[in-house]
Amino acid sequence: MDKSLYFGDNLKILRQYIKDESIDLIYLDPPFNSKADYNLLFQEKNGADSFAQITAFEDTWSWGEEAEIAYEEIIRIGDTDIVKMISSFKEFIKQNDMMAYLTMMTIRLIELKRVLKPSGNIYLHCDPTASHYLKVIMDSIFGAKNFRNEIIWCYQSRENTKKRWNRKHDVILFYSKSKDSYFDYTKVVEDLSENTIKKYRLKDENGRLYRLCGRGIQNSPIKSAKDVAQEWEDKHPELTVRVYLDEREGVTSPDWWNIPIINQNAQERLGYPTQKPRALLEKIILASCPKDGVVLDPFCGCGTTISACEYLNGNEDYSLKWIGVDITHLAIDLIKKRLDDEYNMKPNRDYFLYGEPLDLESAKSLAKQDRYQFQWWALSLVDAKPVSDKKKGADKGIDGIIFYFDKSDKVSKAIVQVKSGKVKPGDIRDLKGVIGREGVEFGVFITLETPTKAMIEEAVSEGFFKYELYKNRFPKLQIITIKDLLDGKKPEIPLKMDYRKNADFVKKKETTEDLLQSD
Repeated sequence: MDKSLYFGDNLKILRQYIKDESIDLIYLDPPFNSKADYNLLFQEKNGADSFAQITAFEDTWSWGEEAEIAYEEIIRIGDTDIVKMISSFKEFIKQNDMMAYLTMMTIRLIELKRVLKPSGNIYLHCDPTASHYLKVIMDSIFGAKNFRNEIIWCYQSRENTKKRWNRKHDVILFYSKSKDSYFDYTKVVEDLSENTIKKYRLKDENGRLYRLCGRGIQNSPIKSAKDVAQEWEDKHPELTVRVYLDEREGVTSPDWWNIPIINQNAQERLGYPTQKPRALLEKIILASCPKDGVVLDPFCGCGTTISACEYLNGNEDYSLKWIGVDITHLAIDLIKKRLDDEYNMKPNRDYFLYGEPLDLESAKSLAKQDRYQFQWWALSLVDAKPVSDKKKGADKGIDGIIFYFDKSDKVSKAIVQVKSGKVKPGDIRDLKGVIGREGVEFGVFITLETPTKAMIEEAVSEGFFKYELYKNRFPKLQIITIKDLLDGKKPEIPLKMDYRKNADFVKKKETTEDLLQSD
């Protein structure tokens, strides 16, 4: 299977699974908080131990053990230019959040260069807070001679400020691996302007519009290259050439792109804070990747790069392969749902899914490695919305919420708790208290360990909730194990509703022309 979605650290995934020179196009939009105060990014945080984005919705980098290890590795394995660059940065910037970000990006960009084909391209999406540093890093790794463009993505938003000019653009750094990189500008040409079209005012015997141009022959008496007088064609046809309007492909796209952001009411919007418009990725892929190429997004977020590949694959000429990687399960879960909604694609049927627990042992391993990622994964198994966050302190006994239609056909909710460690009857009594405090009908207790007999008895004593619409009753407090969930068992809940926005099903395109017009 040529399409893969990985849950995990992209540095480890790159080293373990991605072969040398196997990728045609890389697009990455690494997490960084462009809205944060610039000065705060340079404040050192003593004791901070967070090394990557904490959730799918936070962009936090801190100098710590992992950043120090990455820095030492760059010094050990990096080329001379890379070593000089990163050591100079450390001397200038010092050990802080910004330096951690640049170090973690450098070690990953080294790996991304390794996996890129000689004909490959890479687009690094960044904000003005760090784009100047990243360009120096890209020059050091890919070579300044392989710099192609600094693309400015322009957009409109409601931001209004009286302290500075409104920020209405992002920066995308475009580099290639070599001078032989793939690039087909004809896939993204823009329409001729009305003024240009008006210049094609001559007609041939078949009614085709053209303009008369000089051939540029040395010592030619024709002094103007374009729109020469008609008399020159009559007297000296060898010095002129007809350029027909219907043969013009359009004009090459400039390095600034006016593509709207996804507004609050857009059908494409999924609620992911850093979601980019699919049209932006389509433009990059169309021009910079062969029709049967391999596209990699190592920070794939809500999966827009993947979605754009599948959108293009709707054209019978395209057969793109893709690889997506993200470190948070919130993102992976959203991508799975998006692919299902948009293209009816299922994991391990239409694409490989790596990194999610498939058995009890791998679930225990995830819980030991990162209990919050385990928690979010467990909640996804019961379609519960995560509500607690390790950055926000106590969760008040609520890890997730399942929404459902109650007996009056109104939206109600069930509380979910997830436990990855030892469990006891007191945990069930505590959940009873939360149910009473919140005034809800249901509670679901998910446990990695096998519940004791006393726990089961405690849960059963809570009784049942009668649901007249289905002439059925449901246990008010339900214990379900991770093993049960892996075996396909689900909590007994009335008609559930998905808390996530459904992505629209995408109709397949039939021609490349249709795809370009959709931009």
